[in-house]
Amino acid sequence: MTTIPPTVEAQLRSSIVAYLVRDQWQQHYADGKRFRQLGERERTLLAEHTPVPDGGGRALDVGCGTGALAAYLASLGYTVDGVDFADSALARARDEHADAEGVRWLHLDIERDDPVELSEDGYDLITMRLMYPFLRDRTRVLHGLGERLRPGGALVVITPTAEHTPPERRDIALDEGEIRLLTAGWKQAEHLAADELTMLILRGPCHFGTKAVEKQPPTGHALTGALAVVTDAAGRVLLGSSTRGMWELPGGKSSGSEDFASAAVRELAEETGLSADACDAHVLTMLVDDSHGVPRLTAIVRITAWSGSLTNREERLFEGWEWHDLHGLAFIGEIFTPAAHALDAVWPVVIPGLPPVHAYPLAADQPPVPGEPAEAVRLRHTMAETVIAGGWAPSEPVQQALRTVPRHRFVPEKDLTTAYDGSDRAVITRRDETGQATSSVSAAWLQADMIESLCLKPGASVFEAGSGGYNAELIAHVTGSTGRVVTGDIDPYVVRRTRRFTAEAGSGRVTVFQGDAAHGAPAQLVPRGGFDGSVITYNTWDIASAWREQLAEGGRLVLPLEISGYTRAIAFQRSGDVLHARKFTHCGFVRDQGEHARTTPVVDLLGGELQLRFEDGDAAPTEGLEEALRGPRHEVATGVTMGASFYFGSLQLYAATTLPGFCRLVAHREKGTGVTQLANGSNAPAILGDASLAYLIHVQTRHGDSPAEKEWEWIVHAFGEQGPQLAEQLAATVRAWDRDVRNDDGKGTDPVLTVHPASTPDRLLPAGDVLDKRHCRLVFQWPGRDALLPAPVERCG
Repeated sequence: MTTIPPTVEAQLRSSIVAYLVRDQWQQHYADGKRFRQLGERERTLLAEHTPVPDGGGRALDVGCGTGALAAYLASLGYTVDGVDFADSALARARDEHADAEGVRWLHLDIERDDPVELSEDGYDLITMRLMYPFLRDRTRVLHGLGERLRPGGALVVITPTAEHTPPERRDIALDEGEIRLLTAGWKQAEHLAADELTMLILRGPCHFGTKAVEKQPPTGHALTGALAVVTDAAGRVLLGSSTRGMWELPGGKSSGSEDFASAAVRELAEETGLSADACDAHVLTMLVDDSHGVPRLTAIVRITAWSGSLTNREERLFEGWEWHDLHGLAFIGEIFTPAAHALDAVWPVVIPGLPPVHAYPLAADQPPVPGEPAEAVRLRHTMAETVIAGGWAPSEPVQQALRTVPRHRFVPEKDLTTAYDGSDRAVITRRDETGQATSSVSAAWLQADMIESLCLKPGASVFEAGSGGYNAELIAHVTGSTGRVVTGDIDPYVVRRTRRFTAEAGSGRVTVFQGDAAHGAPAQLVPRGGFDGSVITYNTWDIASAWREQLAEGGRLVLPLEISGYTRAIAFQRSGDVLHARKFTHCGFVRDQGEHARTTPVVDLLGGELQLRFEDGDAAPTEGLEEALRGPRHEVATGVTMGASFYFGSLQLYAATTLPGFCRLVAHREKGTGVTQLANGSNAPAILGDASLAYLIHVQTRHGDSPAEKEWEWIVHAFGEQGPQLAEQLAATVRAWDRDVRNDDGKGTDPVLTVHPASTPDRLLPAGDVLDKRHCRLVFQWPGRDALLPAPVERCG
């Protein structure tokens, strides 16, 4: 075995508790030194147990040093990324293996740097040779690498073991307990011997959940103590791997007359070597439970600033301390029950499925705590640029808000890639017992678009219905240091998360309340003269009177309004008691839960194969309709065509607001097996007559290799005696839309829409198509609606 220089050996001895600096490794390789050469037994085992997949595979060699293993994997047929944080090591790797094909040499600190250069498609093989003991945050790094494995891939750790390592060099090796922790949670873990080294081959999911556990029964009649919650510059939380086989927070019993904040600061120093002032220790919550029948009172103390170097000062109690990503806390194995509840008090539900506890939040005036990894900054800017390039954030204030507000800190249970997804997907944060989403962080483009629609100025006061924290903080950033945001939600779960996340990462300008937002903000939170803007962040079937009444004259209300089953984010401007629509955006949100919650009347047909949905109004009679659906089908071609990029949201809205007897037909059977030719789960605009039905579909009439060559035509299908008349009525509506509403880009112009109080009599409404809700009356004015169309089909009675 190659002798390790004394200076490096001294660092190796302390590597378990002190992170090795790059400069020492840089000098080591620059001096021409190396470590144990790759042995024949290691080569044989790798070739035998991790063969290259058919068609080629990609490998990642972490801590590649001078590149011997990376070059060998390339010789097996892998495309290899060899990474190391020492430039001198990579320089030697490039020189010594200049003839190695298919190898990228990457300068990367796997613990600290943004992994942007790693393959987005993942790896079939990840190797860590003679470097795992030098990791400071082993659990976090291993979990992150496991997430990069492709299905069927393997992570290989090659390491010295304590039994074959001299005591003075013990810190470069792993003992049985450390190996047991390393392999926990993997579906398959092979232990192979390789010339006094151990090769661990790990496969399968690297997740094994998190379980809250207790220690041995305590002595005494009651327990009183404090736990310190500390995060680093990357926003990761500090946990200790205890000799009891569980993760714990710094903390312990309070002493004498010592207050909880002081106890937490003292315990932090005694256990980890980190120093904090009592003024930076904030008691957030008191937990009351019991341990083996002994009452226990635990103070949760958030440390917002600290100094010093992390060390393990109580080796009798702890194996070591590590910084953990918040989204990985759900997969760390066993954790001390009060520590799990403490983490939940700071970041609600970051660990799911915890046992019940009595928690008493305190009105702590906690300042925000900075800290995020470089990867989060990069992903946030990428997301922002995607939204800006899409035209959704034209103003500088909204652009800067997207680049600045840390979206991932409002969904701490999600990984960074999910949090900063710049596509059309929302991040779901809560579901009901049926699996239906009830709370989410909306797609970034839609949040930007709705905030732009508010037309906010510096110093504006804004009301938000439906909380979460991130959207409110975006608005707070746009309105500036003199602005104010009031946000409310009906769900205590959402309110608790919003309060905590805005405290952790907010501006201090967001006020959170719990209540049915359909009633508006509590009176004491409404500014004199009303809010300058209001935004509703959930699908609403109706427009609450309070939203209009609490809005300043000329202020804007932006909300996702359901119109006969079609949702549009509409920006309204107040003029007296009337709201005037200024902008429409196609969208979808979680459903309302409070006073506005409405169960849509539905009628199942043909044993559930079809369903009629009456989104506005009561269900119409359907007697005889099933028999009609088993009869002949009438078809009418509209002559109206569309291309592959056609947006027919305008046509949907036009039909829904102008056709008497409108409903939606939904299919629940795969296309081709039913009578309607509708794909499973799809829906179509429809109108209903006596035992008769007509609905609109599109049929491809021109095929081609490119989207530009393809074309579809709108066709009306109808059943029943009145089917031909209904079909002509629906077809005439499509043609009228094509003639009067559809514009040159094929999308269609928006209607003139005004919203009036529900008490407004017909004579005071403007001319147009009226849609009545519970609290308001909507009047749609479409171009060409004065033209003659076929009269509606009369129904009996």
